[in-house]
Amino acid sequence: MAARKWWMVVCIFVLVFVTACSSGEGTSGNRVGDNNEGTNSGVNEPSGTNNGEETAAANPNVTPEMDFDLGGRTIKLVSWYDEAIQTDSPDSIQRKENLDALMEKHNFNVEYVVVDYGEYRDKIAASLLAGEPLGDIIRLARPWMMPALVKQDLFWPLDDYVINDNAFVLQYTTDHSQFEGNGYGFRIGVTGAASGIFYNRSLMNEFGMKPLQEYVDEDNWNWDTLIQVAKEANKDTDNDGKLDRWGLATASMLIQALSSNETGLVEGNKQILDDPKTQESFNFISRLATENVARPTEGGDWTEPKQFFLQGNTLLYPGMDYEANDFKADMAEFDVGFLPFPKGPSATNYHTHVTIPNYYTIPRAVENPEQIVYLWEKIYDIESIYDYPKQADLEKFFSNEDDINNAKNAAESIKVIEQGDYYPSMPYYELVDELVEGISVSTVIEKYKVPFQAAIDEVWEAVPAE
Repeated sequence: MAARKWWMVVCIFVLVFVTACSSGEGTSGNRVGDNNEGTNSGVNEPSGTNNGEETAAANPNVTPEMDFDLGGRTIKLVSWYDEAIQTDSPDSIQRKENLDALMEKHNFNVEYVVVDYGEYRDKIAASLLAGEPLGDIIRLARPWMMPALVKQDLFWPLDDYVINDNAFVLQYTTDHSQFEGNGYGFRIGVTGAASGIFYNRSLMNEFGMKPLQEYVDEDNWNWDTLIQVAKEANKDTDNDGKLDRWGLATASMLIQALSSNETGLVEGNKQILDDPKTQESFNFISRLATENVARPTEGGDWTEPKQFFLQGNTLLYPGMDYEANDFKADMAEFDVGFLPFPKGPSATNYHTHVTIPNYYTIPRAVENPEQIVYLWEKIYDIESIYDYPKQADLEKFFSNEDDINNAKNAAESIKVIEQGDYYPSMPYYELVDELVEGISVSTVIEKYKVPFQAAIDEVWEAVPAE
């Protein structure tokens, strides 16, 4: 692909340039003042903001240049893994150069603090409640902070600062970290993994089926066509009276169904099992069971559907884009494709699902949150060498342009589905099991409305009064 050739050219250029320039300064060569009055400080401005007027014209959401001195302060970024900026690609080299220039200009340092994942939630919560947060920027998952920690006013709302869509993934502020009208998180870089449907293109061709990509191209990839395709691929190829080829690896796809129909199980502090869109999602899962669409379980664990797909005798598997690496390694004899998860009847677009979104937060105990967000905006506001976000990853996962485009489209909208990760007493898996067993949707809804609401109340009522 042209992008790969361009990547090689840029890599060679960067290596030559870095070798020639022992100072390690940015490649733009532009010098600007370190405030809006135009005073020249002699410090290279971060490459993503090398001309304030031109940048603002190209992207009106860029934050104007700010002039402040942090007095040698160390900004601590806390996560469960090391988030120090690497220099393993031209884009990351730009970000590292931006950080170095910003540290000199605004007189600060950055320390990356790693806390073991098994202890992370408890340690972070204890530090916040004590008024002594472990860091200035803390990566948190949504269910770890909402509602209890947010209701206690332990984080800064960040909506007013997170507006530059070239530096931030805005949906994490406008949606995924929203609580009672405010966004409490921000995410830099690119969106997370795309969810969708992997399919065995070799099996599809063997069966002489209509190319599945055509359903997407026709804007006709929906729950009905998925069921039609799966039924068509359920075959007894050796005529022994038993299926030996299957269309769908599992019927247990409730999270995907809810996301693809633009609904959920919880809204605010209320269960919404009888919401019409939610009922449509339940009916879809029930159809997969009662019409014998999916391959029956053999008593395996949660990895069973993927193991079925890896056998090469199952057409469709719901998964995440990065799983393509496993299929390339273990299914080398098959051509594996990727589709977005089909649209539900109430949806207008394709969606990716996420149950536990995570993002950066800034504790209330930290001063000047606007300055911190500004710094991270300027670090990540770069002119990428790539044609689109996640290009390097997606071109590693897929060699087919349609598969790449499907993953790109799926990741454009990410729906958060709250379930047992948020509400420990919620009988979520019991509800799913009964739907997959074919128990009527109305019976399931009536049975689980009360325990779902009780689980939600248990969490919300534990929040201290304001």
